[in-house]
Amino acid sequence: MDISFKTAKLAKTLNEEKALRQTYGDRMAKVIMMRRAVLKNAPTLSRVPATRPERLHPLKGQRKGQYAVDLVHPKRLVFEPAHDPVPLTEDGGIDTDEVTAIVVIEVVDYH
Repeated sequence: MDISFKTAKLAKTLNEEKALRQTYGDRMAKVIMMRRAVLKNAPTLSRVPATRPERLHPLKGQRKGQYAVDLVHPKRLVFEPAHDPVPLTEDGGIDTDEVTAIVVIEVVDYH
């Protein structure tokens, strides 16, 4: 899957191991690198595991249309499909079988 980032600063932080470790610490940096690898190697969003440790899940409310994967509790890596238009199923949901690119929005505890 193609991965882009909402900002250049976020791209630099999440793509460079040294910046990751300085920003988030060793444990979180390791987990972020693992999740990034899983996302990168998945051909579509539907192939990202919905079980632990990744636990891909769609978000609700103000974050509808976004997805998250677990990091070190309670942090999540939040992203959205990078398609225009976003592929939809017949019932109006996002067709994860067709999502081949994402935009990473943030690393956050949204709880």
